[in-house]
Amino acid sequence: MRVKRGLSRMVATRLPRQAQAQEIPLGRFHAAPVVVRCAIGRAGIRRDKREGDRATPGGAFRLLGGLFRPDRVLRKAWGTPMRPAGPSDGWCDDPESPLYNRRVALPCRASHEKLWRVDRLYDLVIVLDFNIHPRRKNRGSAICWHCARPDFAPAAGWIALLPDDVRRLLPRLAKKVVLTVR
Repeated sequence: MRVKRGLSRMVATRLPRQAQAQEIPLGRFHAAPVVVRCAIGRAGIRRDKREGDRATPGGAFRLLGGLFRPDRVLRKAWGTPMRPAGPSDGWCDDPESPLYNRRVALPCRASHEKLWRVDRLYDLVIVLDFNIHPRRKNRGSAICWHCARPDFAPAAGWIALLPDDVRRLLPRLAKKVVLTVR
């Protein structure tokens, strides 16, 4: 199915428990006529997101831009600003650090997530406007949309789609797209 250009709204929801064969929480990702499965946090979707709770935050979030692995993904004309990632890219998840919930250069003394990974999960990472303006300690960090594992194993609080679905949707996003998670 084709996806129209200029997508300005997308929605991610948790599948009802009776629709799941396992205890792994799965979601649905709606973008215009396209509806695909997505991985969400192991703890489901919560409006009161906290650092380390393994929940995906609920709410409406702008897509701020992102990173891509230039050795694995060809640069394209994307509606969302994307920049190449490198082995020294990380994201601080240490609430006590002044760098909390920011992209950091590695090595970094504070606790952080490495964005250059072997498992391909972060080949495409789009940062959501969650706990960015203003940043508050322990509210959650590194909330992004990225690539899912083939079995849709739970994310650590992020929204994850199959890599082909991310690649198909990314060029069709409007500049001020909003992702609603509920």
